[in-house]
Amino acid sequence: MLRDSARLEFSAIAPARAVDEIAAQVRDMIATGKLKPGDRLPSERDLSAQLHVSRNTLREALRALEHAGIVAMRKGATGGAFVRSGSSGVIVNGLRDLYHLGAITPQQLTEARVWLSEVVVRVACERATGEDFDALDANIDASAKAEDFDERARLNREFHVILARATRNPIMVITMESIMAVFAQFIAQIGPSDNSFILPSRRRFMKHLRARDVAAAAAEMTKALARLQTKYMDQWSARAAAGAATS
Repeated sequence: MLRDSARLEFSAIAPARAVDEIAAQVRDMIATGKLKPGDRLPSERDLSAQLHVSRNTLREALRALEHAGIVAMRKGATGGAFVRSGSSGVIVNGLRDLYHLGAITPQQLTEARVWLSEVVVRVACERATGEDFDALDANIDASAKAEDFDERARLNREFHVILARATRNPIMVITMESIMAVFAQFIAQIGPSDNSFILPSRRRFMKHLRARDVAAAAAEMTKALARLQTKYMDQWSARAAAGAATS
């Protein structure tokens, strides 16, 4: 049910750091439960009056909160600023930016993928349901029918996200979604590779997963991903060397 937050009382703020302080107040109200997902903030007129700031300053703060994934701006008579539900989008964008800025290297990215996947496998072995098994099997079948590398790569990333969902832990899911999103950028940079060994490995993995054999499932996944990591890093090194030779 939509809650109208017009009665919330915001505090006047100092103009020097107006945008930051407005955002901080909204975040604090969310943290304390005064604002909840789906709630609408007071109107621009009311909120700017409470905060003792101009509407332009308020709009700048709301844009910053929107960019951070905290609020969503809607137009129209029933529009305004609404508190958003949780989403991995902000983390995905932040991680992607860090990768493009060079703060995260391909080596670190591929290592994190291997380490996270091992943890996910161990938890999924205990918590996965029949529906999870079916979803993973369907993904493998789709991969077997995929006719091009890009589609197989997309399905491979999707496999890891489905597996993460089987942990029933949203942090695992968000982290895996974020890493896979950045991984898509990395694969686009290095280009296609021969990953024909992945499909047989996936089928062996599923046998271990269904048997709840944690050690065997983790070993199969880690072995396959370690092999992929070596191939990817070799491609990355070759790409870097080719770029250096032409510069």
